[in-house]
Amino acid sequence: MNRYAPLLLLLAGTWGASYLFIKVAVEDIEPAPMMAARSLLAGVVLFGYLALTLGTRRALADVTAAWRPVLVLGAINAAIPFWLVAWGVKHVDSGIAAIAQSTVPIFTLLLALRFLPHERFGPARIAGVCLGLVGVGVLAGFRPEGGWWAAAGTLAVVLSSISYASAGIYGQLRVRAVAGPVLATGSMLAAGLMLLPLSLFQLPDGVPSLEATASLLTLTLLGTAMAQLVLYRMLRIFGSPRVSLVTFLIPGFALFYGALLLDEPITASALLGLALILCGVALGSGALRLARRPAEAPAPTP
Repeated sequence: MNRYAPLLLLLAGTWGASYLFIKVAVEDIEPAPMMAARSLLAGVVLFGYLALTLGTRRALADVTAAWRPVLVLGAINAAIPFWLVAWGVKHVDSGIAAIAQSTVPIFTLLLALRFLPHERFGPARIAGVCLGLVGVGVLAGFRPEGGWWAAAGTLAVVLSSISYASAGIYGQLRVRAVAGPVLATGSMLAAGLMLLPLSLFQLPDGVPSLEATASLLTLTLLGTAMAQLVLYRMLRIFGSPRVSLVTFLIPGFALFYGALLLDEPITASALLGLALILCGVALGSGALRLARRPAEAPAPTP
């Protein structure tokens, strides 16, 4: 548990900022080319990391040998959800997108009941998920504006949550046999190649602004390459149900970044929602346990 909390906070803080970077970059770069560039560049960086740690030949051999899980994770953990989130953020605020993504633990729980029978889901973990969702509702505190396009954008992010939940379950099962950095490297390269054909039809008319370019590069290095290494390490150690709780923390970080960088106000309902979310994470991760009723003493024998 000592390693769980700092890794969870690192992942939440990094991914909480990713929505801000996507919002800035998508103003100049369409979702497909932006996410293709994000995936390919992150894959190259990750392959460089593999080459330094394992050697170039070994790195290439390991990625090639894991082609099947690499293709699956490239689709459901990168190409599909990356595009859905970027498209959704075009039509809703980055904070709304982060809140919508908090549905990942619910889908993870439902999938884990079917595909991870060894996982234990006691009352505390279920209560943690429910409490976290209540906190997300309090944190949202409003309906997204913008009509049908905003509703479609929100739905796109929720659909990405289903994809991420599926990837978490699949990744947990595959990381036992394949090293996490290998899965991260191969899946990012595969995702970039999947998105490349579509991105060729949506290339920018001109050179993207400095802000958009810087946002894309930061998203690639921190929100993708580094985050993928942390993600697969956590999947191997803690499992997808507990890792998925990171999405409960993301809205809080997104709220903080908005206040710090965009001068957005922090309301009392936001603070209350964040407190409920933190309690939900504590319950769902096992850091906080529900008190058990003491067993009744046996009646004295007459």
